[in-house]
Amino acid sequence: MAQENKSKLHIKTGDRVMVISGKDKGKIGNVKIAMPKEGKVVVEGANMITKAVRSNPMAGIQGGLIKFEAAMNSSKVMLYCPKCEKPTRIRQEVLEEGKKTRVCKKCGEQLDV
Repeated sequence: MAQENKSKLHIKTGDRVMVISGKDKGKIGNVKIAMPKEGKVVVEGANMITKAVRSNPMAGIQGGLIKFEAAMNSSKVMLYCPKCEKPTRIRQEVLEEGKKTRVCKKCGEQLDV
């Protein structure tokens, strides 16, 4: 059976996260890109890869080795709470206006401000 695509992530673009597994375990960075259909995220400064690129004068690309962040599975990162300064799980709460918000399970701080 083919695995269904994930359509929801617990992380959004711009969130501060901590990598919890892999070669970059313990690194903290902001999410550059969130890809909900693939279930992946790109984190600033984490999962760096080196790629050899040929020069292309027409496109103005200089050749050589370039380093950039590759996508990683969203299960490898946890949301980082600014108040407790720890990685945390989140829960959804509904405000009086009917708007949904994400809340830190450890300290109760709202993460969507």
